[in-house]
Amino acid sequence: MMEVRQASRALSRVLVISLLFLLALNGCMGIGKVSLAETAADVASSSVAQAPPKKFGIIYPMTYATYESITQDAKATAESRNVTLLVNAPDEANTEQQIRIMEMMIKQKVDGIAISPVDTQALTPVIDKAQAAGIPVITFEWDAPDSNRVAYVGADNYATGRQFAMTISDLLDNKGMIIVETGMQEMIGLHQRLEGLLDYLNEESSIEVLDVRYNQGSEDRAMSDIESMIDEHPHFSAMVSLDIVSAAVSTLIWKAKGLDRISLSMGNNPSSIETLQNGQLTAVISQNEQEWGRTIVETLLRVSDHRQVPEFMDMGIREIRQTDVQTVWASAP
Repeated sequence: MMEVRQASRALSRVLVISLLFLLALNGCMGIGKVSLAETAADVASSSVAQAPPKKFGIIYPMTYATYESITQDAKATAESRNVTLLVNAPDEANTEQQIRIMEMMIKQKVDGIAISPVDTQALTPVIDKAQAAGIPVITFEWDAPDSNRVAYVGADNYATGRQFAMTISDLLDNKGMIIVETGMQEMIGLHQRLEGLLDYLNEESSIEVLDVRYNQGSEDRAMSDIESMIDEHPHFSAMVSLDIVSAAVSTLIWKAKGLDRISLSMGNNPSSIETLQNGQLTAVISQNEQEWGRTIVETLLRVSDHRQVPEFMDMGIREIRQTDVQTVWASAP
C-alpha cells in the first residue's frame, strides 16, 4: 500500500512539472510573437521617419495675394506628406527673373518644380533643361504645351473666356457696352481667355466691347487703364477683368468711386469673396484656385515617384455671384 502511494505522489509531481513546463513554453512563445510584431512595426515606423523629405519648387508669375492663398494650401498639404517647399516669384511679372529662379532650382536639385510661366515660349527651354536633369516639371494656371512638362494643372482658358461672356450676357440681358482689362500680352492663356470672350459675344449676343487694354502685370498701369476707360466711355454698362491684377485694381476703383456698374472679375480667393460680400463685385469666374495648392503638391509627389498622371489636370470653371456669398476659399466646387 505504501508503495502505491509513493508511486502516485511521484506521478503527480511529474504531471505538475510537465504542466509548468508547457505553460512556461507557451508564455515564451507568446512573448516572442508580440516582440516580433512590435519589432516589425518599429522598423517600418523608423523607415518612414528616416526617409529623406522631398523638396519641391513652386514658381509664380509675380508676388500677389492670390498666390499667397495657394501657397498656404500647398504648405498645409506638404507638411502632412514629408515635403519641403521652395516658393519664389518675381516682384512683378518678369520672364527673365522666372528663368533665373528655374536655373537656381535646377542647381539645387529639387525633386520637382511647378511653374506658372509668364512667357511660355521663353520658359520652354528651361523647363526642358530641368526635365533633362531628371527634375519633373508641371505647369499651372498657364500651360507650356510645346515643352516637355509632365502635366498642366488648371483649366481651359478659352472656355474660361466663354464663361466670362456667358455670365456677362446673362447679367446684361444680352445687350449693353463693356470695357475689358487684361494682363500681359506674352501670356498665351490670357489671349485664349480674351478670344473665348470675344468669340462668344460676337456669336451669341448684342453686347459691344468698347475697349480692351493690357496692364502688363502692373497695378499702376491697370489703375491708369481702368480710370481712362471709365472717363472715355462714361456710358459703359459693365467691366470685365480677365486677370488677377485688374481684378484687384477694379475693386479698389469701384470702392473709391462708388460705382454701381456691373463688375466681373477673375479668381476665387479670400479677397474676391470679401468684395462680393461688400458689393464691389457682381460676380467672379473661378478656376477653383482654392484646390490648386493641394493638387500641385500631390501631382509633384506622383511624378517625382515616376507614377503616371493625366497630362491635363482639369480644375474646372465655376461662376460665383453675390448670391453665393456663403462660398469661402476652402469650399469645394
